[in-house]
Amino acid sequence: MFKLKRLSNGVTIVAEKLPFVRSIALGIWVYNGSRHEKANENGISHFIEHMLFKGTKNRNSKQIAEEMDAIGGQLNAYTTKEYTCYYFRTLDNHINQALDILTDMFFNSIFDEKEIEKEKGVIIEEINMYEDSPEELVHDLMQKAVWEKDPLGEPILGTKDTIMSFNNKTLKTFLNKRYRPENTVIAVAGNFEYDEIINKIEEKFINWNTFQKDDYVYTIPKYQSKLVTKFKDIEQVHLCLSFPGIASDSKDIYNLITLNTIFGGGMSSRLFQKIREDRGLAYSVYSYPTNYKDTGLFTIYAGMNPSQVIEVINLIIKEIENLKSNKIPKQDLIKTKEQLKSNYIMGLESTNSRMSSLGKSQLMLNKIRTPDEIIEKLDEVTQEKIEILIEKIFDFSNISLSIVGNLDNINLKEIKDICLMN
Repeated sequence: MFKLKRLSNGVTIVAEKLPFVRSIALGIWVYNGSRHEKANENGISHFIEHMLFKGTKNRNSKQIAEEMDAIGGQLNAYTTKEYTCYYFRTLDNHINQALDILTDMFFNSIFDEKEIEKEKGVIIEEINMYEDSPEELVHDLMQKAVWEKDPLGEPILGTKDTIMSFNNKTLKTFLNKRYRPENTVIAVAGNFEYDEIINKIEEKFINWNTFQKDDYVYTIPKYQSKLVTKFKDIEQVHLCLSFPGIASDSKDIYNLITLNTIFGGGMSSRLFQKIREDRGLAYSVYSYPTNYKDTGLFTIYAGMNPSQVIEVINLIIKEIENLKSNKIPKQDLIKTKEQLKSNYIMGLESTNSRMSSLGKSQLMLNKIRTPDEIIEKLDEVTQEKIEILIEKIFDFSNISLSIVGNLDNINLKEIKDICLMN
């Protein structure tokens, strides 16, 4: 069972005691990601995440790393389109030192101009590396296409031009606008006493206030059906085929998770068995949902030889039509729900996974479901509910495709005809 406390300045603390472990995972979750950036700020959230590891008023970057290593702890962070998370995992007897390091980074980072210039080179190399990974690039290309006029479609890493424009002032100004107590959740899971850990966290965060106005203006993302390509002189062609999805707080979220697992979410899924195992047409083929606060995507990915693109697309379309025409067998539904419940429960045995579940749920949904409630939601998934969702998701008038690879011998008109694209 978890406990929740909201501090007077707006910071939310959510804690779950796991007495059967000897570790603690703690994360600072900030409701700020790349979708909260203006065009000239693209990539700044990710850049700030990097800079928090580059030195504070009390520690340089080497000291941060050495002090965390000295207690055997793990320290990391990541940025998404909607939030940023800074977290550590350590043995329960080292919580004070780990918390001091993380909060020092969070509140006292100095954003030294020399470090900023060095980090520009690091992130530009990260962008270059991403450009050299077509199996990853094809997913970003899709989001850029379908949300072309919204920040949600922009890359998390930013562009070389925006990265080069950042300095101490732009970084600190953005941080003070978006890193706000009311935008922040502290999640902790592991072996501790509730009052003791909440008091430690409160002591670090209670005096945090920001007086800078947040000028973020929300826009409603508008999906647009597109076919978008990028030429790369490589051996494989990488393809994404997407439909509009659902928001992260939708009542259909567990129906969608179940549907995805059956359709393309694992090695026993229909797409994997049909395209890879039966036909040997692709090494990697899968589907996945992307859920944001107000919208989403359902995406199918495949990597294949250029000569097999048409056949693979035909097979994907055929499997979608099969979903729409025939009920998912009851036994398949039962098996999938048990698989999902098992994966979920086993995942809870990790303090890091539990902390992440608590933090993301509280930050993005403003609610936390207990394990029993989640199991109950999975049990409520039915054939009828999935049938309705299939009709809602797989609307061919809203299909989009992104393709990365050598396009010289690929018939794009034929692909549009197969997918019934206008």
